[in-house]
Amino acid sequence: MKIFELFDKTPAGYGTDEDDKTSLKLSDLRKTRLTLGQLNKLRIMNDVKKLEHEQKLLKIKSQYRVSSGGSGEALSL
Repeated sequence: MKIFELFDKTPAGYGTDEDDKTSLKLSDLRKTRLTLGQLNKLRIMNDVKKLEHEQKLLKIKSQYRVSSGGSGEALSL
């Protein structure tokens, strides 16, 4: 968990605690079936996570790319 997740509301596309209405008991032996609405929410959540991951990779690539104007020498302290 990241620190900003504690203070910000959940972004669009993510599930909330109110969405989870399943309370399993010890006597429940069968698996619960997913509805089409739940499957759609899972697909949207997966798309949002994939997009965030791609944006994070682009940001990292821009931070650590080699500058074209540099002579390629290492920094000296």
